[in-house]
Amino acid sequence: MTGTCPVAFFLSDSTGITAETLGNTLITQFPEQDFERHTVPFIITVERARQVAARIDAVAAAGRMPVVFSTVVDPVIRDVLAGSQGFFVDLFGTHLPQLEAALHARANLRPGRAHGLVDATRYQSRMAAVEYAMEHDDGQSVRALERADLILIAPSRCGKTPTTMYLALQHGIRVANFPLVDEDFERRALPAPVAPHTGKCFGLTSQPLRLSQVRQERRPATVYASLAQCSWELRNAEELYALNSIPHVNSASMSVEEISATILERMELDEADHEQAGRIR
Repeated sequence: MTGTCPVAFFLSDSTGITAETLGNTLITQFPEQDFERHTVPFIITVERARQVAARIDAVAAAGRMPVVFSTVVDPVIRDVLAGSQGFFVDLFGTHLPQLEAALHARANLRPGRAHGLVDATRYQSRMAAVEYAMEHDDGQSVRALERADLILIAPSRCGKTPTTMYLALQHGIRVANFPLVDEDFERRALPAPVAPHTGKCFGLTSQPLRLSQVRQERRPATVYASLAQCSWELRNAEELYALNSIPHVNSASMSVEEISATILERMELDEADHEQAGRIR
């Protein structure tokens, strides 16, 4: 990308995930600005910091506006980066002194704690949830469904799998997902393995045109992807949800993060509760 668009740098002494997430959250509030984005992880030496600062200065010298989002915790490295010609947004340093004052404690300023193996139990809980999700994706397995925290059901291509994996990886929630197919709609009943666990079910729907477009990418010019078939499936899915008092959401215009947050709230799922349950088992 070239031109005069601003350039966003996400700088970190670890993976850069936190800097990206927080920085992107801020710049999305300026939709008229077409940002070029660069993530620079593992800035753990002064020399590396100087190289990154020079890169930022080069962008500024070219007449473009560098906006720098940093989660670097080492004050020496942070000062080098802050001395660049970019507009520096210190996502950690700005707030740590305030938090230290409130807690009457000193931050230990160790890099990588947000996404490192700081809490082994929490990490293992998430990995177990991911393994569970992979085994139970798209109705592949009905083993140990009683251990599921959540069962997602929906017609094909409504977003079950990405939502399942996001909930597992980000929140440690054990999720199984099942497709709703013609046979279920004709019987006006949930898939047999799911029926005993209705209280754990959450449904996804979509918009017929959107679903048809998604399916056309997978199987173009088929009945499966036709607008008529998509409309019929979505209509019947909503009837099944109503018949079984299953909460649901239309995923057509929602990100996986928004879908997941909606599910967590409406199903009253809490990551800490499930980590504790995992320790007890």
